[in-house]
Amino acid sequence: MGMTMTQKILAAHAGVDKLEAGQLIEVNLDLVLGNDITSPVAIHEMEKMKVEGVFNKDKIALVPDHFVPNKDIKSAEHCKCVREFARKNEITNYFEVGQMGIEHALLPEKGLTIAGDVIIGADSHTCTYGAVGAFSTGVGSTDMAAGMATGKAWFKVPGAIKFVLKNKPAKWISGKDIILHIIGMIGVDGALYKSMEFTGDGIQYLTMDDRFTIANMAIEAGGKNGIFPVDDLCMQYIKEHSNRTPVVYEADADAVYDEIIEIDLSTLKPTVAYPHLPENTKTIDEAVADDLVIDQVVIGSCTNGRMDDLRIAAKILEGKTVAKGMRLIVIPGTQQIYLDAIKEGLVQTFINAGGVVSTPTCGPCLGGYMGILAENERCVSTTNRNFVGRMGHITSEIYLASPAVAAASAIVGKIASPEQV
Repeated sequence: MGMTMTQKILAAHAGVDKLEAGQLIEVNLDLVLGNDITSPVAIHEMEKMKVEGVFNKDKIALVPDHFVPNKDIKSAEHCKCVREFARKNEITNYFEVGQMGIEHALLPEKGLTIAGDVIIGADSHTCTYGAVGAFSTGVGSTDMAAGMATGKAWFKVPGAIKFVLKNKPAKWISGKDIILHIIGMIGVDGALYKSMEFTGDGIQYLTMDDRFTIANMAIEAGGKNGIFPVDDLCMQYIKEHSNRTPVVYEADADAVYDEIIEIDLSTLKPTVAYPHLPENTKTIDEAVADDLVIDQVVIGSCTNGRMDDLRIAAKILEGKTVAKGMRLIVIPGTQQIYLDAIKEGLVQTFINAGGVVSTPTCGPCLGGYMGILAENERCVSTTNRNFVGRMGHITSEIYLASPAVAAASAIVGKIASPEQV
């Protein structure tokens, strides 16, 4: 029997010709990623190992992004730990304030993630890089420490679910709507420790930013990774951002899948995930009918802080004003995205509409800062998780949505369809 795309990448990095789901393997790594929360734990684990130096200073990326610029003394100490480790080991890809961005937006932009790579990161949304045809997955800080020390990691080879995306999506349907629809279908454990492999003619209609969003949220269905085939658009993106040579793998015609799911993109409607799980989805029609008043809207994060996301939001907000009492917070994913948004006039649009624009940070997504919710407040957010207390008080509520729905909701003051504004 043949291998899936993920299995082929893992086989190449394990130095074997054939793999099957369930095998335990050790692979060579192309990149090890850590942030300001997870890296200090990994660094301390390396100290316990009594390891001198790292396996390759060019193949480690340290991106302080969760509580940066530092929000308090503890976060400052965490960043100091990472900064000193980066200096001591001459880490090439360390990104300080002014150069940093939200890690999963920054690394592809910097050309550090390309097709055929095996990437681990001590952050669950490391699966984002499947959008460029890489195998990438989140690991614990101990595994990150071992990866930095040895350049290797072990995995159980995942089985796979094949998602066949068919036809052209309707207006306002984005990658966020597609992945929320999928999670609503299969549940938050529907792809547990499986590779979510996306195929079909519908992919041609998805921008790279759409694909990053979909791959980013594979973990929200329990997936080990999400991955897209490497088409012309993907190759163009890689060439524009990286001087490395990608290695393209394709699934065998007789690859083994645990399940094959077909999705007609032309039938999808904007989708909202209600509290307190990403699987708790409703279509925009159902959500509008619920008539829910919203206190805050956040547009940003590693899921939806890229240029396409900001452009869509600005298109809806142009010439309009957010509802009275509404807090609209917009967070570009990287410094470059921030600059491009300024050049295109998007930042002015957000500010004129009554919003605020932040430096790149994960901030509100994990209840860190820059948008914490109070008791019983509701937020429409383009982030990836809406667990109890995720963005603040345990009685607050998070409604996950696309940038289009988020922007429309900011104007109306309730969960709203882009068609309403």
